Formats: sequence, C-alpha cells, structure tokens
Amino acid sequence: MASSFNFVIGSAKFIFAPIERCLNCKRNFDENMKVLQKLLKELNTVKEVIELRLSAEIHGGTMQTEEVKNWLDDVQRIKTEIEIIERKAKEKKFLSRVFLGKMVEEKVVELKAFLRKGKAFLGMVKSFKYIIVGGGVAAGYAAREFDRQGLKPGQLAIISKEAVAPYERPTLSKGYLNPNPKAAARLPEFHVCVGSGGDRLLPDWYKEKGIQLILGTEIVKVNLALKTLVEGADAKNMFYLRELEDADKLVESIKMKKYGKAVIIGGGYIGLEVAAAMSINDFDVTMVYPDPWCMPRLFTPTMAAFYESYYENKGIKIIKGTVSVGFNANANGEVKGVKLKDGRVLEADIVVVGVGARPLTALFKGQLEEDKGGIKTDGFFKTSMPGVYAVGDVATFPIKLYNEMRRVEHVDHARKSAKHAVKAIKANETGKELEEYDYLPYFYSRTFELSWQFYGDNVGETLFFRDDNPLSPKPKFGSYWIKDGKIVGAFLEGGTPEENKAIAKVSRLNPPLENLDQLKKEGLSFASKF
Repeated sequence: MASSFNFVIGSAKFIFAPIERCLNCKRNFDENMKVLQKLLKELNTVKEVIELRLSAEIHGGTMQTEEVKNWLDDVQRIKTEIEIIERKAKEKKFLSRVFLGKMVEEKVVELKAFLRKGKAFLGMVKSFKYIIVGGGVAAGYAAREFDRQGLKPGQLAIISKEAVAPYERPTLSKGYLNPNPKAAARLPEFHVCVGSGGDRLLPDWYKEKGIQLILGTEIVKVNLALKTLVEGADAKNMFYLRELEDADKLVESIKMKKYGKAVIIGGGYIGLEVAAAMSINDFDVTMVYPDPWCMPRLFTPTMAAFYESYYENKGIKIIKGTVSVGFNANANGEVKGVKLKDGRVLEADIVVVGVGARPLTALFKGQLEEDKGGIKTDGFFKTSMPGVYAVGDVATFPIKLYNEMRRVEHVDHARKSAKHAVKAIKANETGKELEEYDYLPYFYSRTFELSWQFYGDNVGETLFFRDDNPLSPKPKFGSYWIKDGKIVGAFLEGGTPEENKAIAKVSRLNPPLENLDQLKKEGLSFASKF
C-alpha cells in the first residue's frame, strides 16, 4: 500500500508542476489584461486629442501629418486586435486564456510604445493658454482687455468662421448697406473697437501682440474636458444678415436688382434696419411679420404705431399677423416670390430673413449647464466647468439690478461682458478682488433720420410722453416703465447725448414716484433732474 501511495503522490507532483505554471500564466493573463485595458483607455484619450487637434489645424504646421495618420491607423489596428483577445478571453476556455497570455504581454509592450509616440506628437501640437471660440464683437473686445491686463505673445488664439478680424457687427444692417459708395461703411474702418470710441484693431494689431487669428475656421465639435476643438433650404437672392459675407452678397444683389422688389421677413431689429436700408437703396419694400406690431419685445402699441406710420410714409408696405410658408423660384434657383400663410404671394427680387438667431450653444450640450436658452454663468461669466467662460448673447447671467438670470442680445452687452470676463480670468489668476458684473440693459437703433435708445427693464405700467407725429421733421418722444411705484426703464426717440444719459441714470436709480400725473406733465424733464 505504501509503495502504491508513494507512486501516486509522485505522479501527482509530476502532473501538477505544469498545471501550476498554467495557473501562474492565468494570473499573469488577468493582471496583464487589466494593465492592457488601462493603457488602452489612456491611448484612446491621446488618440482623441490628436484627432481633434489635427482636424482643428491649430498645429501651425509643426505636426508631421502623414506620420500622425499612420500612427492613428496603427492605433485602430491594435484596438481591433485587443478586441479579438478580449472576445476569446470571454469564452472562458482555460487553455485559450493560457495561450493568449504571451500575446497579451506583447500587446502591453506595444501599447506602451504607441503611448510614448502619441504623447510625443502632442508635444509638437501648438496650444494656447486662452482660446476664444467665435470672432464676433465680443472676441475683439476680449482680446483688447487681455492685452490691457498683461498678455504674453502666443498665449491667446481667436478661432472664427469668418475670414476677417473681429468687427462691429451692427454696421452690417446700417452703414454697410448705404447706397452711396463714398459713404458706405467698409472694412477696415469698422473693425473693433471703434463702436465704443476705441482704437481700430486691424489684423496687424493682433500680430504685433502675438495673438493668433485662426480665420475661416468653423468649430464643429468641442470637448471641454479635454480642452480640444474640431473645425469643421438655400436659394439665390435670399439672405440672412449675420456675417460680413452675407452683407457682401446682399450688396452685390442690390446692385444687380436695382429698383426691384424686396421682401423683409421679420419686424424686429434686423427687419426694421434692413427695410430702411433697402428703401434708401430705391427698392419697393414690403415687411412681413406675425406679430400685431413691430418690435413687440420692446415697443408698446403706441410706440410701434409711430414707427409703422413713419415707414409707411417712406413707401414701405407692412403686412402683419402672418408668416411666410414658402418661396417661388425660377429655373436658375432665384427667389421670385414669397408665399404667405394667408394665401397671398408677394413678388420678390430679394428676400432678407431678419428673424433673429438662436445662440450657438449646441457645441456644448451636455458639457455646460444651460438656463433660459443660453449657457448659465455667474456674475463673472464663469460656466459650470472650471476654466470655461461664456460672454455675449450665449450667456445667461445674473442681472444684479433685478436679481434674476437673463440672456441679452445686444452689442453693448457683448462688448462689456467680454471685458468683464477677461478681468475675471486675470483676477482669478492673481488673486485680486473683482466686483460682479452690474449691467444696465441698453438697446439702441438708427434708421432713416430716427435714432432711439432704451435703458432698463420694460416691465410694468407704461407712461408715454410725446411729440410723436411721424411727419415731424425731428420727432421726440419717449416712455417710462413703472413697476412697484418706481421707474425701472426709459425709452427716448430723438434724444440729445445729455438727454440719453439722463434716461440711463433714472433707469438705474429706480426713483420712487408719488404722482403719476406730475410725471406725465414733466415727461423727459423728470429724468433730467437726477
């Protein structure tokens, strides 16, 4: 028995030795798979960053493009091979996992080599401390404020879809459409920051300051966590006046369709300003909007009645309470008519759609907190993600004066919010104190011989003061908005600089009212007392 027992034990030792080695291989396989998956995750992150930056073309020519593309192809190959290993490993066949061990060890070594090469590529990519996405008004004012706060060359880049340096966008619906070639506004005369009385920032200014303008480049994808960016029914004679290129096309069409018929869709800012410009350019103009009166977000019916009468006296036809539902076009794709919901068809040689635009927040969906149609910020324009700021009409920010969150679509806010955000960025870096943004809403417009300004909030009861005769050579009238016994807003058409300052001041001070009849009697002079 003893002899037999010793034989069995001896045989067991002989059998278990390779099995033990197999068990060790399995343990090594499991550990190496964990390492492999960790490395693969890191490689995917590096791959994504390289793809994004390569697509963004902000590498300044320093990246060896062909070599990088080969690297990306190899990364895809190794990912496929790892997927095959993982699939075989999931079959849970003991020997399969054992024999895969050597392959996994090789892949770990290969992945480490790919990671080193990928990180080397990233080292060649040009990066910036600050990037401004979008080349509008706010971009130019932010760049100027960065320079004032102390900016080193190479720290800032502005990425813009447009092919020109930032400019004062309101000019597109005003002076740019002037029919007099000698008086028409053209670049470089309205580059920022002339709109606020500052110096004109020409492309050479950005170059001198070491600010990189990346123009003609549209951002189509943003990964804020990785801090990376990817760049990425039309008819002839139909225009959306949002960029310089749109304005250029409209100007050319105006020249070709002289004395033609223009249909303006929309009765807001752009609609009113473009209708005036087209009338001055000797077009037969018709405005179409669904609202009961123009500029309903600001104008009262009484105020709107004045402007509508004024426009009609200039020969502009106004169709209210309906919308366009389609267009007629000729064989060349040129718009020849606008179909209205009420069945009418308006002849048109040019159509301008001036119904406003939504803020461009889609790039940041799921990455930044939103509120009221914009990106939510605090009083310093910080978003929900550290290091990311939002300014201008994309930002929903707290208005201290009214203790509520709002989004403001106006060039004045674009300029001021850009400056304040840059101050906040620099204050955060230096540890300095900075007051929160304290904005008084402000809007203005100039059409024909008219010019109005509004300050404050248009809520509550209104009190109108006049001369509002649309035939007057220089009409002057206005309105106060009164809430909880206080003036919260004021509007003035035809005011002098001093009078406009007076209505701004009274709108911020919110003085209490004891006698509405007295306010009505005093009118504009009431604001001048403060």
